[in-house]
This record gives sequence, C-alpha cells and structure tokens, in this order.
Amino acid sequence: MKALVLAGGAGTRLRPFSHSMPKQLVPIAGKPVLFHALDALRATGITEAGIIVSGTDAAIRASVGDGSRFDMTVTYLPQDRPRGLAHCVMIARDFLADDDFVMYLGDNIFAEGIAGPVGAFVRDRAAAQLVVTKVMDPSQYGVAELDATGRVTALEEKPAHPRTDLAVTGLYCFTPEIHEAVGRIEPSWRNEFEITDAVRWLVDQDRPVRAELLSGYWADTGTLADLLECNRVLLEGITGAVHGTVDSRSRISGPVVIEAGTTIEGSTITGPAIIGAGCAIVDSHVGPFTSLGTRCTLTAAGVEHSILMDDASVHGVRLQKGSIIGRAGKVSQGGSGAASHRLLIGDDSRVEVPA
Repeated sequence: MKALVLAGGAGTRLRPFSHSMPKQLVPIAGKPVLFHALDALRATGITEAGIIVSGTDAAIRASVGDGSRFDMTVTYLPQDRPRGLAHCVMIARDFLADDDFVMYLGDNIFAEGIAGPVGAFVRDRAAAQLVVTKVMDPSQYGVAELDATGRVTALEEKPAHPRTDLAVTGLYCFTPEIHEAVGRIEPSWRNEFEITDAVRWLVDQDRPVRAELLSGYWADTGTLADLLECNRVLLEGITGAVHGTVDSRSRISGPVVIEAGTTIEGSTITGPAIIGAGCAIVDSHVGPFTSLGTRCTLTAAGVEHSILMDDASVHGVRLQKGSIIGRAGKVSQGGSGAASHRLLIGDDSRVEVPA
C-alpha cells in the first residue's frame, strides 16, 4: 500500500504565516503539521509516499527530503494550481500504479493516529473507505449517510440542510477502482475535480464504499484558532524528558520536554510544554500548552497556551496567552499598559507592547 499526501494548498486562512511558509510546515507540538502526517502513515507500515506540491514545493522538499528521516521513500508530484482532490489522484496515476493507497490531506491531524481506519480498510478492502466523525455543524463539511452496516449510501458537500452529523475527514483509503471514478467525473462549479463526486460515482455504481467512525480527536488545521487548539490536544499526550540544562533556581512541573542545548535559568516551566533545542530561557515563565521551536529566547517573559516558532524571542513582556509568534519574530517591552497580550506575529516581525 502507498500513501498520497496532499501538500499543495495555499493556506490563505493561516496568514500571515502562510505568506512565508507552506501551511503544512507550520509547527504544532514541536514539529510541522506535515511531519505528524508522515509519522502517522509510517506507523501503519506504509513506506512509499507521493507528496502533491505546488508553488511552495521548495520549502517542503527541503524539509522532508527523500523521506529517509521518516523511514520512507518520497516522490514529489507537482500540481500547477489547485484543481481539486480528485485531480491529485489523476496526476499521481503513474506513481500509484495499481496499488491500494491512503490519501491524506497534509494539513489534517489525527491525535490518536490512523492505524485503526487503515487496518479496517486492509481487512475489508472496500472500493473506497471514508473516515467520518460527528461534528456540531456538518454544513461546513462533506457529509456522509450510512446504512446500518457502515456502507455509504449518500454523500453531499457542505449541504445547507445536512441529513446527518457525520463529517468526512481528510483521510481516504482507495483501491485502484478510484481511477475509473475520477476519470468519469466533470469539474464542479468551482472548476475543480472533487473527490466527493468520484466517491459518489462509486456509490451510484453500487461499488462497496464504507465509512469508519473516528472516535479520537481530528482537526483540519486551517485557522490560527485550530492551530492553538490542536497544539493543546497534542501536548496533552506528551511524556516529559529533560535533555537540556536546568539550574537550581528553576522549577519544572508537569510533563515537559526540554531538548538538547537549551538552558533554563531562574525560570518556571509548567507542562504540558515542549521547548526545542538551543533555546535560552532566563527569569521567565513558560505555562501549559506551549511549544517553543529551536533557538527561541525568553528573558523576563511569560507565555502560555502559545506557539513560538524557530528563533522567536520575547523580552520583558510578562504574560502572553493564546499567541503565535512566527520565525525570528521579536516581542519586547515598549511602555506601560495591559497586563496580558494575545499576539499573532508573522516571520521576521518586531512588536513592542506595553509592559
């Protein structure tokens, strides 16, 4: 079995960060979203992945490389512009050959992995298998209707009046039958080839299309709020490990990961939290549900429920909550005023806030 990973989207809802990096490389809980996807796929035993890339492919190629860091082999499949998920299957035809495959949207997170749904597909080998989950507002998603056996009987994209609360997630399993299906459909009103239409064609042909109900946490990390919530959920599952240096004046509580080369001086770290390699934290507080990238610097600072990307720094600002600081972003004191701050700062930006 192979994997087809979609990493070509523009990520307009994640600006300003997606101006300077592919949305799939935005870090959550210490590593890029795309890395979580590749790790999840490898955990199922898959060793061959094709990655759909677009204009942002240079950064993704540089980060993922040949796939060896994931114990996989990776093939890059360029897409000139977004033309729909089914179009991704079309351009991957030669790579996929006649193998079964898992299609994984590279900005999705499955906190408990995907071994269960993939195992069900291997066991039952339906022509197509969706992974669905119950949501509060299904009108924002593709919505599936199932019979009592779990077979998909109808599928509708963002219906105004949903008939079920079962949203289709970003994980699909296919046999080679999907290639005929994508060849039979026409572009939608968006002028894109929709995977929903291809799966519906299989349903209409009375081919077995099944759905697995996901019980764990799933997120499409499409907004800044999604990033912070997903970061919180993933950090809840970490195991503490200290590889850096913590002085006698500092206090560590809860599960905290401190990577090699990081120094903690006169500070408190309250987990769950991840502090990347090469950071310097002095006279500061890192609160729960916070992840710091590599080479971050905190001096007389405080952050909670936040994400700081590589080389970010905070100086003299004692309390930030729900913030995302981009690569090499700088936050420093610049006067007096509010007691806490919520900041979304893009790469290489500098902001001064009241002390």
